[in-house]
Amino acid sequence: MQVPLLGVAAASAMLLGTLCVHVLPKLPVPWSSALLACSALALLVHPRTRLPAWCVLGFAWCALRADLTLQARLPRALEGRDFIVIGTLEGLPLRRADATRFALRVESARLDDAIVPLRGLLRLSWYEDAPDDLAACSRWQLRLRLKRPRGLVNPGGHDSERQALERGIVAVGYVREDAANRMLGRRPLCVDGLRERLSAQIAARVSDPHDAALLQAFAIGDTRGLDSSDWRVARINGIPHLIAISGFHVGVAGAFGAALAWLLWSLWPRWGLRIAFPQAQALATLVTATLYGILAGGSLPTVRTLLMIAVFALTRLLRRNAGGPHTLALALLSVLVFDPLATLAPGFWLSFVGVAFLMLCLVRGERSVPGFLRELSAGQIVMTVALLPLGVWFFGEASLVGAFSNLIAVPLVSFVIVPLCLLGTLALLLAPVLAGPPLLLAAWISHGQWALLEWAARWPGAHGYLPAPAPWALVLAMGGALWLFLPRGFPARGLGLVLFLPLLLPRQALPEPGAFEVMVIDVGQGLSVLVRTQRHALLYDAGARFPSGFDLGEAAVLPSLHALGVRKLDVLVVSHGDNDHAGGSAAVTRELPPAQILSGEPARIEVDSQACIAGQAWHWEGVEFRMLGPAAGRPVPSAGNDRSCVLLVSGQGGRLLLPGDIGSTLEPTVSSAVGVGPPLVLVVPHHGSRRSSSTAFLQALSPVLAVVSAGWRNRFHHPAAQTVQRYAAAGIALENTASAGALTLEFPADAAPRLAGRERERRHRYWRE
Repeated sequence: MQVPLLGVAAASAMLLGTLCVHVLPKLPVPWSSALLACSALALLVHPRTRLPAWCVLGFAWCALRADLTLQARLPRALEGRDFIVIGTLEGLPLRRADATRFALRVESARLDDAIVPLRGLLRLSWYEDAPDDLAACSRWQLRLRLKRPRGLVNPGGHDSERQALERGIVAVGYVREDAANRMLGRRPLCVDGLRERLSAQIAARVSDPHDAALLQAFAIGDTRGLDSSDWRVARINGIPHLIAISGFHVGVAGAFGAALAWLLWSLWPRWGLRIAFPQAQALATLVTATLYGILAGGSLPTVRTLLMIAVFALTRLLRRNAGGPHTLALALLSVLVFDPLATLAPGFWLSFVGVAFLMLCLVRGERSVPGFLRELSAGQIVMTVALLPLGVWFFGEASLVGAFSNLIAVPLVSFVIVPLCLLGTLALLLAPVLAGPPLLLAAWISHGQWALLEWAARWPGAHGYLPAPAPWALVLAMGGALWLFLPRGFPARGLGLVLFLPLLLPRQALPEPGAFEVMVIDVGQGLSVLVRTQRHALLYDAGARFPSGFDLGEAAVLPSLHALGVRKLDVLVVSHGDNDHAGGSAAVTRELPPAQILSGEPARIEVDSQACIAGQAWHWEGVEFRMLGPAAGRPVPSAGNDRSCVLLVSGQGGRLLLPGDIGSTLEPTVSSAVGVGPPLVLVVPHHGSRRSSSTAFLQALSPVLAVVSAGWRNRFHHPAAQTVQRYAAAGIALENTASAGALTLEFPADAAPRLAGRERERRHRYWRE
């Protein structure tokens, strides 16, 4: 086998072995992985066993790295304790209205005056007014309340536990008030400190805050000034990779170094007697790209591009010729050796798959402006179509205007805005007085480009959500993309589009008439329940929204609805005005406007709604929906938990009671209104608080199953121990989203209700708590 093909085959084999680790529910014991790694290294010397050896080596090395990273996490027995930690801020702290969030690299940790072997990265929040000197590169002693990384688990939701493993986060927590909290100094020669100063200088020179935020992102990868609406515009246009520092920006910086070398060698050709121009240009490319990558924060996309540039530069310096696929394969091998857990990040796949498709599907154009423009246009089409399946797989969405937006944004950002930002940044470092003109020009261009992107984001059908695809559907769609861009003359290339169709198929069938399905979505300390009949969908509550702008309606509820293939909501019930039930309703209604909105406290929620009143009822496909409270004309509090909409859903085989946050005073009224009927499933009132779910209430309802929606280790200690004991004494099975993730319940027309799935079990992987 030729050397280039051998490199591609070796990289592919090692990648396959790495991926085999990520489908495991449990990692192999470390000694077995070490034995496999040693065996694979021994087999690499034999040509016939080389490819299997690369695969085994990828498996063993990834398993070892994953095990080491997981073992570094805070021990479970120490969760919820206060530690005295000394460490240095890593990255740039993010200040918001409710808290300042930052990462701390641990140097030492003590618990009750005993040294704790805790090392790694902590993700922290300072909820009080954080001091001004909490800045990049500062060294602190802090009292911290810590726990292991744990996230919400829903269909289509963001996997924060996987991200914590990929980024090496060993614990999360918050700063406790303590007189001993103090800064111990600053780390010298720290790049993040320089980035923070440059970011402030850019903001001081650009008057428009949003334009300044864009330049901060383009210049040094500082995205703290961009909010959720900015990222939404970027996602709709398919350009998130252009907002923060991407690998292509590092390539532009490398090209800047190559142009500088060309200028110097043109002005002083005698330098060629000391070092040949091709070698000098390769070295200049590597040096400038490396400096820019470090200044940008050293993110994974920049590291990948730096590895590719390093491979290219090394082959030039050694006077070897390496083609594009071989260079990409060597870069892939380098990433897998350096950090196999990088394969857990969506950016890894978007970068490598995108570059690979460009290499396979595009030929080098003629050396002319029209040829370059044709290649650029074709490249955006290839990238948009080829990465669409990955976008659906990782994010559940697809940009339908991505080719148009990238066709405009890529040249402007990469060839105009980023070079101007580079010049401005260089001026800030060497001659600050000269930094204004390039930064102001870049801001003016960025402002116009962003206005165009916002206009494109408002186009009808500019952006779409698709159900969570099956793995085989992803493979077919990627094959269809490759088939679609095969060289001209290949027969039936258009049939590649047919292979995209499985992406549109929902993962599960809809209920039959008289039956319904329920998903209690994992929204932490809050509530959101989806009820689906054959042709209708109802959402009961939408989780919380926090002062920081983090919205569970947007982050958990909507991704779950999209993943399940819910395209419209017929009714949204916001039980009452408390944030943990109503906070996410605005985000849900913006994305999926319901035909009707009911609420127990219309005046306290952001969306226009009608009051829910006992006696309201409707029928969908043989399933009855009946409102049991609040009762009209009865003396109930003007605001609060007892104003909750109480909804009873009755099918032919079972019933579901959604009581909101009612307390024990209203429970007798509700239980008498429920009456007798098929077996009942109860969503536990008020998350299982101590003053809910009275013994008389449970005896009157006799549910076959009860479900608690609560946050993991929440500060209210829901469900209360006394409440859990009452359910146990009544012989009622109790499920909790905090430990099980989203819960799927089935209510067949001809059978009793049943628990159909726990999302944490269904999506169980070795990194999952």
